[in-house]
Amino acid sequence: MRALCWEGTGTLAVRQVPDPELRNAQDMIVRVRRSATCGADLPLLTGRIPYLAAGDVLGHEFLGEVVEVGPEVRRHRVADRVVVCAAIACGACWFCRQGLFACCDNGTPGAAAAESAWGQPTAGCYGHPGPLGGFAGSHAEYVRVPYADVGAFTVPDGVSDDRAVFASDAAPTGWLGTELGEVAPGDVVAVWGAGAVGQLTAGAALLRGADRVIVVDGHDDRLRMVERHVGAEPLDYRYVDVPAELRERSGGRGPDVCVEAVGMAADPPGLLTGRLGGGADRPLALREAVHACRKGGTVVVLGTWTGFVDTFPLGAVMNKGLTVRSARQHGQRWIPMLLERMARDELRTEHLATHHLPLERGPDGYALFRDRADGCVRAVFSP
Repeated sequence: MRALCWEGTGTLAVRQVPDPELRNAQDMIVRVRRSATCGADLPLLTGRIPYLAAGDVLGHEFLGEVVEVGPEVRRHRVADRVVVCAAIACGACWFCRQGLFACCDNGTPGAAAAESAWGQPTAGCYGHPGPLGGFAGSHAEYVRVPYADVGAFTVPDGVSDDRAVFASDAAPTGWLGTELGEVAPGDVVAVWGAGAVGQLTAGAALLRGADRVIVVDGHDDRLRMVERHVGAEPLDYRYVDVPAELRERSGGRGPDVCVEAVGMAADPPGLLTGRLGGGADRPLALREAVHACRKGGTVVVLGTWTGFVDTFPLGAVMNKGLTVRSARQHGQRWIPMLLERMARDELRTEHLATHHLPLERGPDGYALFRDRADGCVRAVFSP
């Protein structure tokens, strides 16, 4: 089959790779219909994360059609249209039973590398190397889906592929941000980053009853999307003192909840952890979020981080009495609810699929996405 593969730092190519096969009784094979780029891919492309090898297939946010099921798969049949959670979890370990699917004990075959990096293994992820499982990604014609009854969900009739594909990762990540922030009616919420995750976090905050939601970014096209498609307030950091403006919009206190949805993609390269070599990353947006948040408020870290960070304002966290929370998305908890909201037209995401390309143009799609060129928020591939 054809797949978009990593060929070395900054280099991608479409090549022929072996077709996936069922390896376990709970596996199924999905023919990919949509597979989207994601900011979590960018550290892979720039060489920030070790273990990736030439020929590894990228991609983790996808939707497709079931073509084969293992003997223990009960929830899915051949020809079902499904969206697959980007986080690979067993559904049976202690963490999964608590709803902490991204903390799964069994989702990462390469547990030793994860323990070296983070102290404990976590859930796997499609299209990521060693510490996140080493599973082949979704920028391909077919994907093996382990723990299929846990991580795949039937898409309701009437929900388009372009809408449903975002239920794989970006939409549950956005909902996670509001859960961690415990966003409630009357809150003022600020979100740094107007990409797909930032916009969907803002939308989730509004659905939960937030009084004001402000999205901070410096790209005109994305800020227009925030206002037009999300209904949140855009704030261009190029022209204002962001913390001062946020205090002005929140009764002089600062936002109740500040969500960082930028990550390390714009920072200088660093490896997975200091133990593995390389320098620390600089949390520019996160640092501003800590300073802007009201005393006693909550700062949520949603951006992709893999190791140590430098110049983190811990003194501000302690002296202001802030709560700092973070996680990878536990999508298995929220994807059914998000699909229902999509079916009721309460959650619209298709505007985020700004560029549609065939798989053969995968390298072009990533160049557009990486550079935010031509108004690209997400490039979506159709094998």
